Amino acid sequence: MTIKISNIILDINEPEEILKNKVAKKLNIKEKYIKEIKILKESIDARRKNAIKFNYAVGVECSDEDKIIKRCNDKDITIDKKKYIPEIQFGSKKLSTRPIVIGMGPAGMFAGLVLARNGYKPIIIERGQNVDDRTKTVESFWRTGKLDTESNVQFGEGGAGTFSDGKLMTRIKDYRCDYVLEELINAGAQSEIIYKAKPHIGTDVLKKVVKNIRETIISLGGEIRFNSKLEDIVVENSELKGIVVNGETIPCEALILAIGHSSRDTYEMLYKNNVFMVQKPFAIGVRVEHNQKMINKNQYGKFAEHPRLKAAEYKLTYTSKELNRSVYSFCMCPGGKVVAAASENGRLVVNGMSYSSRDGENANSAIVVSVGPDDFEGNSPLAGIEFQRRYEELAFKIAGGNYFAPVQLVHDFLNDSISNKIGSVKPTYMPGYEFCDLRMCLPEYVVKSLKEAFVKFDRKIEGFAGKDAIFTGIETRTSSPIRIQRDDNMQSVSVMGLYTAGEGAGYAGGIVSAAVDGIKVAESIIKEWNYLK
Repeated sequence: MTIKISNIILDINEPEEILKNKVAKKLNIKEKYIKEIKILKESIDARRKNAIKFNYAVGVECSDEDKIIKRCNDKDITIDKKKYIPEIQFGSKKLSTRPIVIGMGPAGMFAGLVLARNGYKPIIIERGQNVDDRTKTVESFWRTGKLDTESNVQFGEGGAGTFSDGKLMTRIKDYRCDYVLEELINAGAQSEIIYKAKPHIGTDVLKKVVKNIRETIISLGGEIRFNSKLEDIVVENSELKGIVVNGETIPCEALILAIGHSSRDTYEMLYKNNVFMVQKPFAIGVRVEHNQKMINKNQYGKFAEHPRLKAAEYKLTYTSKELNRSVYSFCMCPGGKVVAAASENGRLVVNGMSYSSRDGENANSAIVVSVGPDDFEGNSPLAGIEFQRRYEELAFKIAGGNYFAPVQLVHDFLNDSISNKIGSVKPTYMPGYEFCDLRMCLPEYVVKSLKEAFVKFDRKIEGFAGKDAIFTGIETRTSSPIRIQRDDNMQSVSVMGLYTAGEGAGYAGGIVSAAVDGIKVAESIIKEWNYLK
């Protein structure tokens, strides 16, 4: 039994070592009776910038826990409930072929891990390269502008999250979230991600983590094939019979599609095979860069350079009064950089990335505006993809057609003028940039919404719309533009044996939620099918 104590407050200058003393006082016992203290949650309260506090929840092991709780009669002191771990139920339906997973991003990786741990020996098909080769390919693209359409920021081991900040925040409430974090820690992620309020890994550490998870899957009998592309599915009487990978037909009864939000050619193939899918809203906009020290000062005041505080983050939201559209910050990367994230020739898209140290000079975030089916042309489920492509092509063309990005100072954007020089904030995007009018590669309603929002955002963070802040265009891959409809068993409503998971299926948004979705799909397969070899 473990006692959980919430709302233990430390001043910013009080070290974690005094938690034991605070706990003893809270429980009204002597420190010597405390066997162990474990931090369960840590968050920063910076609402009063001149009095920043740390708020902790801790687990405490000591003697006579029941008596202590009754004596204290404090709502902040409870018994820490043990995590609910479901019993895996094995189905009776005979699975004669190994289950196959398409995609080695978070959803596919964790689906494969759960299947492997339960003896199902999955085959994971990944169109991109392993993470080491992929890193070389991506860095070459950033240097030279030569894009590999099969292995890039979107495709390859680890998925799109590999070249990101590695954020692990999620709004879903699911016990599997803890399982995901624990597996990431076992594979080499920082132990603090289990209790930080806003955990992140960083792209440098994430690369090591995904390699270790790969090796675990292989050690459990799984198989991973890189540079292998799903080209077609074989369906008879609405039932999956096989798949075609690199020209080879592979028999398959249970397939998990964890394809990520950018596998446009795969969506097109599925549509031709009558896999039922629908349009889904997402958001588009730009990346904004500021000096990280300016963000730190705005968020932390006089404590901006305090050693206990890391690079500051922000979260901004606004609803346009004129257009009734949501405008919000997305994937904020403290101390990071803006990266080229294209996956198709002749189309330009950007993303944000941070290393684990978050020690870069710039902060960046996407500032995006909601779009949906009413903005798309036609009723095809693929209309959202064509919407993205249209504006990515415009961004590519106006900046010179060589994967240089269109850039504009925020001040100039708000005043409809093209920038001609950079101020104190230097663009981090590679391979390069061109000064452009971003109105030429964004819908008019997105431009109007951004202008309206930035006036408000500047009041929340002084200098947010300052003369040196930079826009880099454009951000279009905030989430999947498609949802592949599935039933309660997480199986396609139109093709039996075809399971869909993660961001690409339209059911997740971020590393943890995608991983959890992949786990749930794997559990569904195990519950229906039995594979014994």
